[in-house]
Amino acid sequence: MDATIFSFLLQDAATNGAIYALLALALVLVFAVTRILFIPQGEFVAFGALTYAMLEIGVVPGTVWLLLCFGLAAFAVEMYSSRRAMTARKVALEAASKVLLPAAIAVAVILIAPSKPGPLLASLLTVVMVAPMGPYLYRFAFQPMAEASILVLFIAAVAIHLALTGLSLVFFGPEGLRASPLSGDMFEIGPLLVTGQSLSVYALAIGLMGGLYLFFSRTLWGKALAATAVNRLGARLVGIPTTLSGKVAFTLAAAMGAVSGVLLAPMTTVYYDTGFIIGLKGFIAAIIGGLVSFPLAAAAALGVGLVEAFASFYASPFKEIIVFMLIIPVLIWRSLVTHHVEDEEE
Repeated sequence: MDATIFSFLLQDAATNGAIYALLALALVLVFAVTRILFIPQGEFVAFGALTYAMLEIGVVPGTVWLLLCFGLAAFAVEMYSSRRAMTARKVALEAASKVLLPAAIAVAVILIAPSKPGPLLASLLTVVMVAPMGPYLYRFAFQPMAEASILVLFIAAVAIHLALTGLSLVFFGPEGLRASPLSGDMFEIGPLLVTGQSLSVYALAIGLMGGLYLFFSRTLWGKALAATAVNRLGARLVGIPTTLSGKVAFTLAAAMGAVSGVLLAPMTTVYYDTGFIIGLKGFIAAIIGGLVSFPLAAAAALGVGLVEAFASFYASPFKEIIVFMLIIPVLIWRSLVTHHVEDEEE
């Protein structure tokens, strides 16, 4: 291996690692706030990538209909659970947020999509379509069992992953899609040739991480989420609605998944089930970070990207196995140094 190949592998590692870092941060956020190991995070990546690719070619994405289905399901569950304390105002508010909002987004996308929007508008439309799916999914799938054990929530997450994979096949089809780079520019930095796509990934990843830091350190909602992550019972006692915290966490996770999908679409062909493998790599980074530390999860994601890049060069047929094996020594070490703690009783 010469210096040129080494530099290209480092660039691939940093690019892939930045995407895995976004997924790892989303997984840590959801688990810290809701105790849910959010296995379906990868599906939001696939939704984002396929939506962006379809908008680029001027096709109305299946995300429109998926969003409407999610909104209607969340509205139906909300109406049923609140049937004994229903008021006209509550019905109007719920209908506006879960029925009218998805309908308005759907109409806007149907009108705009045939004009083949540019990268910026297509990216914004993708995030606007995918992000609301997070709180809708939380409302009808996870909120009714919010007080269940972590194991039950994990089983539910696996079931939701399988359901979303099937829905992705229905709404997007089996064909793979790939989008054009966000930027076609090329830059020479010494012996290294850096693509505009890679720089776009770095800029967006760093920007989102910085935004998350400011959100948690400077905003009231961010501090409420942090308090819920530290102690759910204590947060409830001081008046923080943990249900709202869960919805916010899922919104952020879905939005980060959509952005990750937009960044991934120009780099590889994405299929309806591609998100699962991508999400698992983010999950590995989150596990290495202990599902509690954002900086450690981000650093671990870069490590995962580094191992994947060099494994693809030296042992390409086994690169996935090598990456997934990273979790084994981490789990062994944690099992030796961590004492078992029962779930907190609330």
